[in-house]
Amino acid sequence: MSASLEEMKQLVEQLNHHNYLYYTLDRPELSDAEYDKLYDRLAELERETGVTLPESPTLRVGGGVLKGFEPHRHLSRLWSLDKAQNKDDLLAWHARAVKLINDYNAKNPGQPLPEPSFVLELKFDGLTLNLTYENGGLVQAATRGNGTVGEGILAQVRTIRSVPARIPYDEGTIEVQGEGFMYLSVLEEYNKTAAEPLKNARNAAAGALRNQNPAVTAERKLDAFFYNVGYTSEERPYSTHMEMIEFLRENRFKVNPYVKHFDNIEDVHAELERLAGERHTLDFLIDGAVVKLNDLRTRDVLGYTDKFPRWAVAYKFEAEETTTILNEVVWNVGRTGKITPLAIVEPVDIAGVTVRNCTLNNMDDIERKGLRHAIGTLIHIRRANDVIPEILGKVTEEADGREVVAPAECPACGHALEQRGAHLFCPNKLGCKPQIVGRVTHFATRDAMDIETFSEKTAEQLYDERDVKDPADLFYLTKDDLVSLERFGEKKAQKLLEAIEKCKTRDLASFLYALGIPNTGKTTTRMLADHYRGLEPLMHATAEELVGLPDVGGIVAESIHGFFADPLNRESIARMLSAGVSPTVEEAGAALAENAEDSPFFGKTVVLTGTLQSMSRDDAAKRLESLGAKVAGSVSKKTDFVIAGESAGSKLAKARDLGVTVIDNEDEFLRMLGNV
Repeated sequence: MSASLEEMKQLVEQLNHHNYLYYTLDRPELSDAEYDKLYDRLAELERETGVTLPESPTLRVGGGVLKGFEPHRHLSRLWSLDKAQNKDDLLAWHARAVKLINDYNAKNPGQPLPEPSFVLELKFDGLTLNLTYENGGLVQAATRGNGTVGEGILAQVRTIRSVPARIPYDEGTIEVQGEGFMYLSVLEEYNKTAAEPLKNARNAAAGALRNQNPAVTAERKLDAFFYNVGYTSEERPYSTHMEMIEFLRENRFKVNPYVKHFDNIEDVHAELERLAGERHTLDFLIDGAVVKLNDLRTRDVLGYTDKFPRWAVAYKFEAEETTTILNEVVWNVGRTGKITPLAIVEPVDIAGVTVRNCTLNNMDDIERKGLRHAIGTLIHIRRANDVIPEILGKVTEEADGREVVAPAECPACGHALEQRGAHLFCPNKLGCKPQIVGRVTHFATRDAMDIETFSEKTAEQLYDERDVKDPADLFYLTKDDLVSLERFGEKKAQKLLEAIEKCKTRDLASFLYALGIPNTGKTTTRMLADHYRGLEPLMHATAEELVGLPDVGGIVAESIHGFFADPLNRESIARMLSAGVSPTVEEAGAALAENAEDSPFFGKTVVLTGTLQSMSRDDAAKRLESLGAKVAGSVSKKTDFVIAGESAGSKLAKARDLGVTVIDNEDEFLRMLGNV
């Protein structure tokens, strides 16, 4: 190594050490002048050599404007948290956790879980960050995204001076989660000289971290608190959350000083009450607190539901209320043609967030809240759950404002509207742009066909410039169609085409959800896929047949039957199939396992319901089929077993009504599987 590079390496280590002392520990050991002298020498050497080391603090000022954000797939999923609004919700979460712990201990007396204890942390109101370190070096930073895939924002996060570029722990790969935010005092100082003052700290942080010019991010002087290690490639060197927090501190991560440990839930609630009253004394935004079980082995045992960890809950502080002026009500068109009113209000700050818009459901909602003659008048407003802006009603009861008038024609395409129940609909599904863009966007979402890199902006661009007016049109796009589009190019066009090709073999449940069948969600489409195990039988199902399926009433049955009876929908599906779309269905009767005939499931009809802790329902179905079982989607008199996991619903109730054998003990189910 040359003398210059060796000096640069020493300067980087020195400067990063002093950054840590100043920005994380608030214990500076150098004067600003002394620090600047070292920094200037490093910058001089970088100019002379043309080399910038990956951990150089000069990267923290931001570089050139980036072309765009690349998707980043997290090594471990970032979960949302279930919410508690009050003490009853908190105690209900606690009771569920204790029951799971007691059930486990009863079945495993030799290795019991400890008595539950709890960690309480603040719930920061900024932008979630997920940092990846390999062998001690920061190699990636990403937004939360959908929890599985986020956007890479490494250049932006490098501008946060409290984020360590290198950490002492250098054993393999780890992912660390935290929250990027802007101190309220920093926001105040920034706005004193800003050409365009920032409205609130949350948007300031989120906007800066998603700005493609890292220099803008650096100007905001953001900070970050870290609270979790989500992934480790090696065995984790801690066994409790409090030990994890100490691990983070030892590795130079900035941890908020407020982390408290409690032995009982009543003390946790008392502290939550105290925190709620002090939230506005903090120099940063919070919208609640997070309660977690401390023991990590207990967390592993309790696991997750489809959406949330069972071992943590977010306690949301009461929504704050204020008043503002209702300026206007506009009407938006959704992908199903539903026309939804949107209230435009005089901008008002609630708990540090500027509210400008509030959603209303329909004219009935407007009437119920006394808003029929409210335009231009003072209204009560609150952020429900500290997130969703909600209008509570007028301040006075007088009809002294301008009238809210429901439209007779679609605001997007001018077609006459139809009243269906409480809602207005635009029936012009082939010529109404918002409907078409919405359907195509929904088709590509993660829970549907999961077409990576696709967005609403892409759908709108393809509608405007390539006449994409149906999801089937996506499968007929060529590279020549894409490369000449604005914001596209060779690389992006190829990525999109590859993602479209990849989606052709999505599972049947995802494909059905992607079609956007009215009144059907993911649960219903999964049930339909499990029951019919093929697209063709479902397309020919009658409403009378459908209404006999679990959780399918008359309205849903008519929606499904009507959707597949519509010639336009059938044509769209036919075009997809002709283009090579082939929704996959796990074949019943997979290769039998050895000694399958000895299994209690051999030759039996089995229905799975609820959530299993040890495996997914798809995995459970495959194992049952390997033992010679027929896995059905609905319960009938011919059903031999119902395997009931957590949150089992109508199938479990029907099984008990019919006297079908129910296995609701997962350990017993695993024993019967024989670990095949």
